[in-house]
Amino acid sequence: MTTTRRRFLGSVVVVAGAAAGLTQGAPTAWAQTAEGRAGRVAPEVIVRPGDARYAALAARGNNTRFVSTPDEIWLVHSPAQVEKAVNQAVAEGQRITVRGGGHCFDGLVGDPEYRLLVDTSEMKAVYFDPAMNAFAVESGALLGEVYRTLYEGWGVTVPGGVCPEVGVGGHVVGGGYGPLSRRYGLSVDHLCAVEVVVPGSCGEARTVVATSRRDDPNRELWWAHTGAGGGQFGIITKYWFRTPGAAGGPSSLLPKPPQTVRKALVTWPWPQFNETNFTRLVMNHGAWHAANSAADSPYATMHSSLQISSWFAGTIVLDVTMDATRADTQQLLDDYVSALSAGVGVEPTVESKDVPFLEAALTPTIGYGKYSRHKSMGGHLRKPFDANQVSTLYRALSDPEHWGIGLVYLAAYGGKINTVSPQATAVAARDSVIKFWFSCNWELPEQDEAEVNWVRKLHGDVWAETGGYPVPNDKYDGCYINYPDADAENPYVNTSGVPWSTLYHKANYPRLQRVKATYDPKNVFRHALSVKPA
Repeated sequence: MTTTRRRFLGSVVVVAGAAAGLTQGAPTAWAQTAEGRAGRVAPEVIVRPGDARYAALAARGNNTRFVSTPDEIWLVHSPAQVEKAVNQAVAEGQRITVRGGGHCFDGLVGDPEYRLLVDTSEMKAVYFDPAMNAFAVESGALLGEVYRTLYEGWGVTVPGGVCPEVGVGGHVVGGGYGPLSRRYGLSVDHLCAVEVVVPGSCGEARTVVATSRRDDPNRELWWAHTGAGGGQFGIITKYWFRTPGAAGGPSSLLPKPPQTVRKALVTWPWPQFNETNFTRLVMNHGAWHAANSAADSPYATMHSSLQISSWFAGTIVLDVTMDATRADTQQLLDDYVSALSAGVGVEPTVESKDVPFLEAALTPTIGYGKYSRHKSMGGHLRKPFDANQVSTLYRALSDPEHWGIGLVYLAAYGGKINTVSPQATAVAARDSVIKFWFSCNWELPEQDEAEVNWVRKLHGDVWAETGGYPVPNDKYDGCYINYPDADAENPYVNTSGVPWSTLYHKANYPRLQRVKATYDPKNVFRHALSVKPA
């Protein structure tokens, strides 16, 4: 028998091969290890200015436009330590915030008003919890850690994001979307419970476990964590995942990803594009997705993103991930690329290879290096862009005077996602076909105003007819909270007359307000896009 040694929950666990019953035996052993942790949790670590560790911890966010400057950074290891931090913040009047993976795109965590930062990155256990009959994931775990543990332990996964470095804490509470979502839905469609430290009305923090059970008095708190976004109601310390209706052993409680996936990179050379054939390519992409986003489509097993960077990137890229175990995978891929290229007059280069699921899931995200200052806006399309909107994209991305790293990212949506009611979870966008993201990266602080305005202008020009934002209607489906844009609450930028709360949450917002009033009535947890108490 062969074994591997892995650090897990602070101890070394021996994971046996299939002959020793990995699928059925390992989960119990791992859960016992998790239970054995009780009574020996490390104390909280409090880091203040002047400490040699402070600068690195404060600057751990992904967007260097926003660097935290709190009086205290608490590295926590348990809900009890989180309660302690919240109680201190309330008693001493400290603005408090929470950070997991540090990938918030806007200044919702790096706001200088925050004086106490709770860092959950040390809380990263992933294990099967037999008491809940579900997989427990602490909120500081990274997506890659979750994918590896679930797949190697039980052959299952959660349909989450494409970037393995992203923290699960904020990703899931915003809905959680990724390469398997057209096939299996969003992350929150498999969320059965959440553990949250809430401040409550009496000023004494408490830890609440809220489940999806209809008879759970805290069910509304669970519901609010299925898409409202992070930093809203308290501090999440743990998630539990189990697919609704799933039964049997642990290996049957979550989706099984394909053993092998086909990764294809399709590239078109930017210098061969003018406004006419650029418009044709983007409109081909939109029309194809409008016609192929049903849950029963053979393309429900495919994820793709059309990534159009500024002209100096040299290529326009289509990144495709497909289930390689299907007999028709190559035909589906060929037909897809052919449909997008029809009438464009520019021959694409297609490179593809089959890789194990886990290798694909753990592929590191390509970073921007020193170009780490960032602005972005994103949301959902029910219908593709029209020709005028695509022309607007072309003019911005081909501007020879603009040297920021601009990007228009158009990702496949729909499929299983759209079979869920907008009220079943807090994710209100349930009938879109494309998820969009406009962004720009640059290097120097003195470039901030110009580059932020570049994104604002592009976004505003594309949605000029609706006041600069994708106001929910028959063509658009609002904004995506995991692509937060604080400009949405600025009436000088968002001139639509539609409040940010409707753009992000549509008709779900009043219900979220009632949850806020129940669990955080004093608005202890707040940021530019947080739910306000009813």
